[in-house]
Amino acid sequence: MPDTSALVDLRNVTFSYGERVILRDVSLQVPRGKVTALMGASGGGKTTVLRLIGGQQRAQQGQVLFDGQDVGLLDAAGLFAARRRMGMLFQFGALFTDLSVFENVAFPLREHTDLSEALIRDVVLMKLNAVGLRGARDLLPSQISGGMARRVALARAIALDPELIMYDEPFAGLDPISLGTTAQLIRQLNDAMGLTSVLVSHDLTATFHLADHVIILGPGVVAAQGTPAEVMASTDPLVHQFVNALPVGPVPFHYPGPDAAQDFGPTAGARP
Repeated sequence: MPDTSALVDLRNVTFSYGERVILRDVSLQVPRGKVTALMGASGGGKTTVLRLIGGQQRAQQGQVLFDGQDVGLLDAAGLFAARRRMGMLFQFGALFTDLSVFENVAFPLREHTDLSEALIRDVVLMKLNAVGLRGARDLLPSQISGGMARRVALARAIALDPELIMYDEPFAGLDPISLGTTAQLIRQLNDAMGLTSVLVSHDLTATFHLADHVIILGPGVVAAQGTPAEVMASTDPLVHQFVNALPVGPVPFHYPGPDAAQDFGPTAGARP
């Protein structure tokens, strides 16, 4: 039976792009009502986990359960219904550049509901007010800062009052003030709206301060999971390297490839 305390439950999930294995027999849970951080070295499968939850990709083995439903087994109608219960904050916002701030936030409401224009206006202005940008409603994305664009994207992500919000690198490229504002908004919205949040981030300080639950992904596996304090105290070599930002450890600097002698040796490049 599904774990009712977890809104998202990955069970023995294996996923690969071609011959490149990204996740290998991975099991993890996202507790309801909490902020869960997915962290780890680049290429460890963090964004892939978000894509599996949202049904953009399907696991080759295992189950990806959202509120007890196996996302990989849903038909198109079932998948769209599940996605209406999810919000997504894409990396760098991904706003529609030719639409105003107001129209960006209104877009999911027009796509997925039959609300009148008067109600859509009220909902959009409430969501923009929640992120402090009601006054920017008529501006284009090109007329606002990167931090403001991220907040507009957050207003759009909560437009349908989802149960789950997924954040893909919400702090990337932000100045310290915008970063702090975004982190505070994620925490406040999660608690005020009773959300469950999944956060992919490389910012250790902001994420460990914000998250209730932290999962560190290694090369295709879960290296550690627990509270921020428990993860910080982990003796796993990969986790120790990551949380202490060490250049030397289990995560290599060089991408796997031919031996250097093959490329730079005396016979390198010689014709057969």
